[in-house]
Amino acid sequence: MLDKWNSALKVLPPERLRETVSRVARPLVFTNGVFDILHAGHVAYLEAASAQGSSLVVALNSDRSARGLGKSDHAGDRPFHTLADRARVVAALACVSWVTWFDEATPALLLQALRPEVYVKGGDYRIEDLPETPLVRSWGGRVTIGPLLPGHSSTGLIEHLQATAR
Repeated sequence: MLDKWNSALKVLPPERLRETVSRVARPLVFTNGVFDILHAGHVAYLEAASAQGSSLVVALNSDRSARGLGKSDHAGDRPFHTLADRARVVAALACVSWVTWFDEATPALLLQALRPEVYVKGGDYRIEDLPETPLVRSWGGRVTIGPLLPGHSSTGLIEHLQATAR
């Protein structure tokens, strides 16, 4: 699925990351998302997440999982970029330790396998509404909400581009 260049760096299939988790520097921070159109808001969010621990794992929604999120309401068929392309871009960020992916609706299986000390979601979520919160708390992990950079969202960017293209 991913070319040799990606595999040799920070992009690991979920099963490989599960095998190597004992060698990952702790505290481990975990976040997830589509990260389809990477922008300054994503970078600020990932840098803030990374600052909460020693390693940051970013789990990307697979293409199928991303399509199930309903983001296509805003801009046709999303994600625009393939999983391999999204993984390569996110892995290029210095604040990211590892990139992996999940095919399910939520990253619960990965969270259970990796048992991060910190689970971070974006500022447009509420801790008490996240289905992953009880799971992460079950092993003593904490859930935090990362910052939103005002004026920076993929949806807003897409809507702006669509409006200017008319």
